[in-house]
Amino acid sequence: MKLHTCLILLGCLIAAGCGGPSGDTPGGTPPAGPEPADAAAPADQQAAAPATNGPIKVAFVTNNTSDFWTIAEAGTKKAASELGCTVLFRKPSMGTAQEQQAIIEDVIVSGATGVAISPNDPLNWTETLNKFAEKVNLVTQDSDAPDSNRVCYIGTNNYDAGVAAAELIKKSLPAGGKIMMFVGQLDAQNAQDRMRGIEETLAGTNISIINTLTDETDRAKAMANVQDTLVTNPDVACLVGLWSYNGPAILNGVRDSGKLGQVKIVCFDEEEETLLGVAEGHIEGTIVQQPFEFGYQSVRLLVQLAKGDRSGVPESKQLFVPVKTITKENVDEFRATLSEQIGR
Repeated sequence: MKLHTCLILLGCLIAAGCGGPSGDTPGGTPPAGPEPADAAAPADQQAAAPATNGPIKVAFVTNNTSDFWTIAEAGTKKAASELGCTVLFRKPSMGTAQEQQAIIEDVIVSGATGVAISPNDPLNWTETLNKFAEKVNLVTQDSDAPDSNRVCYIGTNNYDAGVAAAELIKKSLPAGGKIMMFVGQLDAQNAQDRMRGIEETLAGTNISIINTLTDETDRAKAMANVQDTLVTNPDVACLVGLWSYNGPAILNGVRDSGKLGQVKIVCFDEEEETLLGVAEGHIEGTIVQQPFEFGYQSVRLLVQLAKGDRSGVPESKQLFVPVKTITKENVDEFRATLSEQIGR
């Protein structure tokens, strides 16, 4: 009898251990989702994400779909092959902060232990970034969010890049003149830093800035801005594109307006159409940022952080990748190096 009773009790315990609420059970309570994050702790008090012992998965999130990011993706692939990790490379089709947020939430659910992001609206997104920084190792790349709790920034010193662009503008306009600048969004830190570098370097010269026009990463609008500028400001001497796709947009807008050779073009980054324009002499030059290194260095650091190793984070929490000025004199050599990097 005692044996029979014990067997019954043991059976009940096994049933209880194997059972549980089913999604199809009427009135059953579904599993609870993740608790919302509390307010982020100050950066100097925030605990690092726990070290990972198993396979490492990290994510790289861009701010648009420009070809610039194809080069960065090649860098992430090289790092992944060397380090044996998985990289989730994501490009927001509309280039909005809301879309970036949804992407980060998705990669965290997919098991990413770290995220490298180029935030589109860092000033209004600090709290959101801080909440993500509580869950994963968060680094910024290409454009910084210095007021957030990101572990580190990897990319260009964009103020210095603006200075380099201004020096190229001065060389292109020895007699001075008016310039118009073009960019996707003014909220992005990289746009603000580049503009400041250009403005401060040109201050006191005979070169004046008419305005800076935005296009919200819409290439059709970017080209329309150029064409409108050529109509409303016929005396404009130089058009300056601050984001990667602005170079091709300016080149095509000037060409379609029949103004090639009549207005100077200075831009950023290494889209193939931009480099071809430099080689043909239609673009004075472009300031390139080496996005391959953005991708490679971001993955390398995120893998280190996943293992609990923070030795790769400098005291300044900034890892700067130097820029290069590409003109007709060195564009062929640069294109050959770039083709080798991306396997083109």
